[in-house]
Amino acid sequence: MQTVHVVILIGYLVLMLGIGAYFSRRSRLRTGDDFLFAGRRLPRVVLIGTLLATWVGSGTIVGGANFAYTYGPLASLFFFAGTPVGIVVLYFAAAKLRALSRYTIPDLLEVRFGLGVRMVGAVVILLAYIGITAYQFLGGGYIVSLVTPLSTGQATALVALVVTFLAVSGGMFSVAWTDFVSALVIVVALLASVPLVIGAIGSPGDYLAQLPERARTLSGGLSGTQLLGYFLPLLLLILADQNLYQRLTAAKDEGSARSSTAGFLAGSFVIMIPIAILASAAAILLPRLEDPDAAVLSLASEGLLPAAIGGLLLAGALAFIVTTATSFMLSVGGNMLYDFYVRHRRTEVPGPARLRLHRLAVLVVAALAYVLGQFFPSVLELQIYSYTIYGVAITPAVLAVLFWRRVTTAGALASMVLGTATLVVWEFVLGQPREWNAVIVALPVSLLALVAGSLLTTPRPAREENPA
Repeated sequence: MQTVHVVILIGYLVLMLGIGAYFSRRSRLRTGDDFLFAGRRLPRVVLIGTLLATWVGSGTIVGGANFAYTYGPLASLFFFAGTPVGIVVLYFAAAKLRALSRYTIPDLLEVRFGLGVRMVGAVVILLAYIGITAYQFLGGGYIVSLVTPLSTGQATALVALVVTFLAVSGGMFSVAWTDFVSALVIVVALLASVPLVIGAIGSPGDYLAQLPERARTLSGGLSGTQLLGYFLPLLLLILADQNLYQRLTAAKDEGSARSSTAGFLAGSFVIMIPIAILASAAAILLPRLEDPDAAVLSLASEGLLPAAIGGLLLAGALAFIVTTATSFMLSVGGNMLYDFYVRHRRTEVPGPARLRLHRLAVLVVAALAYVLGQFFPSVLELQIYSYTIYGVAITPAVLAVLFWRRVTTAGALASMVLGTATLVVWEFVLGQPREWNAVIVALPVSLLALVAGSLLTTPRPAREENPA
């Protein structure tokens, strides 16, 4: 345990809590829309930062590092590639998403498919996003336990409390601004760490030469099907991630939404490439690391980086995890409020009441996520499960809303139900045959159900697609 690391981590947490307290003031936060969309007036640079920090969390800093440590930097390109590919698609959909300005993804689905599809979608998002929040708690616990006397369980509980406070206090205002600060910290830390770690090995040539044999191959020893099983869940989640859609809705206008997506694309490379290099370098410097989840973080905790840079790296990693967790808690709290409560009330819910109810929903999400995290020992394992259930059940229907006018309610519903059922059977009944991630079989089933169900039934009349 290095005192500098502890001081920097404490300083970061104090700063985040201060931002949350500042934006919790009534002058900033008055209605449910303020809580979920920051009044739809986020500056462009803050929007870029919050898009980046929302997406890059424990799944990248911990789960992605595990993959790069185990299979090498080249194979990790397949793991991370879903992010830039998905952002390119979002770039072309950004203006339309801002114009639609829906509260949640199920809200968007109802416009096209009706209430039944909305409710199925809301349940699926609830399951997936609580899982994603859970592995943010676990990832944050790893970091805190590395540099403090706290056990992983105690550290996870501490992170859960901090995250919950930030999400409940200032809503999207505090989440977006803490995201922006976190993005600056992690980018500086990662870019400063790469040359220092490569220097500790010797030179770039020494780094490449000393990688384990399979880590020097393009596949990392995995089959093409296995690589696809890691690539698809990330891609499918980002294509229809409710978090990102809500941030684009929080933009000032449609032009800001699209230009912010371009900045998000550029920033993703600045994060992913250094993580792949650092995690694979850890396989050389720390070849017997017991927990590959901590591949990047151990470079700091084991003293392989100067104390100040290591502290920034740990703080930046924790920053992204904390901000990603707050984002998902805020988002799925919105599902509880708007999809399960407001949608079924006969009378209008006033803005202040929505604010109070949204905060209560976030508290419920925090408790459920903490409990779920106790059943998954690996961040990477929980990450792939959560991404896949979202990707096979939600993404095909959402993309069809945006890009395929022939899609029908029957097709969307069949896609959601059969995709999810296939995932559950493959993972929990059959035990993942041939070590293929469930997305390999669940996605084709979901897509076939969407297309076949749509072609065999009649689309809703155009006049019914508009919300009342």
